[in-house]
Amino acid sequence: MSLVLEKARVAFQGEPGAFSEAAALQLLGTGIATVPRPTFDAAFRAIAEGLADALLAPVENTLAGSVVRVYDLLLESNLSIVAETILPIEHHVIGCPGATLEGLQVVASHPMALAQCEQFFISHPQVKRVPTEDTAGSVKEALARGDKSFAGIAGRRAAEYYRGVILAENIQDNEENFTRFVLLVPENEATKHMRPNAHKMSLAMRLAHRPGALLASLEPFAKYSVNLQKIESRPIHGSPWEYQFFLDVEAKEELRLEQALAEVRTATSFVRVLGLYPAAQRAGA
Repeated sequence: MSLVLEKARVAFQGEPGAFSEAAALQLLGTGIATVPRPTFDAAFRAIAEGLADALLAPVENTLAGSVVRVYDLLLESNLSIVAETILPIEHHVIGCPGATLEGLQVVASHPMALAQCEQFFISHPQVKRVPTEDTAGSVKEALARGDKSFAGIAGRRAAEYYRGVILAENIQDNEENFTRFVLLVPENEATKHMRPNAHKMSLAMRLAHRPGALLASLEPFAKYSVNLQKIESRPIHGSPWEYQFFLDVEAKEELRLEQALAEVRTATSFVRVLGLYPAAQRAGA
């Protein structure tokens, strides 16, 4: 990663201690200044408002799938992906100093985190689950309350940041729980952060209205030995029953990507490259 970004102000959605903040530090190191924002919309405005130099956003979870709001905002923005990182998602029950697992009555967290810890609630039927805006925010609330019967579910960084006590570790139902995050910068700055091993590309495309349009748009990837890692359709806002496709592709050489992309453009009505960047190391690789 460029030295510029290793000292950057990086916006993320959530409270300090959130998984997104942990992912930003994992990718860029502790030299960055993290900028918490309350919503994805606010996070995407942070650069334009002069509050941040870059943005770290989640795009996909191995259990819950794509973060659709992020894809919508990315397409509406003038930002480009320059890096990605994959963070293991480990959920912990975090309470006030002096709290005990047996004394808990309420555990709060983001609805997705609560859903990913179903076995914990089955084995602790006395505990009521309460949805909140984000995981780290639930720990912040628990510590602010000072109520030993109230706890939050979040990552280890939240416990460290708010000085909470971990009452139960790794309570997620599925250990194969990972989230992929992307680092975004203004499109006109993306080239200065380009790295030699940038062989993964994310793009959005819309198809021409003719039979075989999808097949014609995908054939160039096979022709030039480009690996199609992901394809997903999303409605086009303002155009009912029309869809655009988001793709992640990867090749051993950038030239293969360029050759395939040139032919894809002739087979589609719209193509936008969302980023060219190095592929993150896969879990267990």
